[in-house]
Amino acid sequence: MFPKTIEWRDERIFLLDQRRLPEEEVYLECADAAAVAEAIRTLAIRGAPAIGIAAAMGIALGALRIDKRDFPSFFHELLSICDTLRQTRPTAVNLRWALQKMKGVCEAHKGMDVGVIKERLVQEALAILEEDIETNKMIGKAGKDLIQDGDTILTHCNAGALATGGYGTALGVVRRAWEEKKGIKVIATETRPLLQGARLTAWELKKEGIPVTLITDHMAGYLMQRGEIDLVIVGADRIARNGDVANKIGTYTLAILAREHSIPFYVAAPLSTFDQTIAMGEEIPIEERGEEEVIAFGGERIVPEGISIRNPAFDITPHRYVSAIVTEKGVIRPPLEEGLRRIWGEGYEG
Repeated sequence: MFPKTIEWRDERIFLLDQRRLPEEEVYLECADAAAVAEAIRTLAIRGAPAIGIAAAMGIALGALRIDKRDFPSFFHELLSICDTLRQTRPTAVNLRWALQKMKGVCEAHKGMDVGVIKERLVQEALAILEEDIETNKMIGKAGKDLIQDGDTILTHCNAGALATGGYGTALGVVRRAWEEKKGIKVIATETRPLLQGARLTAWELKKEGIPVTLITDHMAGYLMQRGEIDLVIVGADRIARNGDVANKIGTYTLAILAREHSIPFYVAAPLSTFDQTIAMGEEIPIEERGEEEVIAFGGERIVPEGISIRNPAFDITPHRYVSAIVTEKGVIRPPLEEGLRRIWGEGYEG
């Protein structure tokens, strides 16, 4: 059985610590919201959907620890917890989405006893987890026909069970194709500087028995040029109204390479990853992480002292490079804005 990414048990949150993979399968126990925030910030849990779930559970856990009995005081402390969690990762919109859902539950029940509100918050956090798993399975079903028997699929970073509540988005499509006995193979980029592809994606695929080959990030163009890749599929951390995609740094490069070699470039993401408040990709905040992630490798310094370091965690792929976006409501093809409008209906703000 595939290990759970995140679990609520005995008023604690247990996270499969992704910093320790693949060497150790260790669960990190979080007893309060501050511990959850630290786990998100330090990448013990990562991936936009998984961050959203962890944030929702963090709110529920924090709520249980609030000792105020009147709603205004209780809600004031809850908002403070929300602010702490919101500041952990700025790019992944699922975090903000989850916090808004949890605040909405609280406000909708403000006439009830605070104890009842706490129970409702726990129920909502657990529902977000279960809904995410079902959503991922729907994404897999919607996108499976994009993959043909015998295809070799390139993926970047990790958009599998570890990045979600379970099953995965981009890897959910791959997993569904494998379940249908398609003779597929996967090529995973190592994904510098933290090696999510090497440590996490390769680990997941090996667990599932799906054939996987690991390459360094800059080998992809060579393999495309040789005709060894049939399609690219990646996840997303935020998608603007026009279909521009924020994803792990290096995604934009792969999209350009795919276009040059006439290879389909697909994005798989739940509707919760779409940000209707942002018109285009240039408005998406890009997280810049610490220089220590680039300076050291395996605990050993690999660069000279006294040089400047840049470490943006994400980049923006313009929608013109995206062949289709796979969601739980189906595959959206260009023009993406029209497709999004059809899926969202009256709720679309574009």
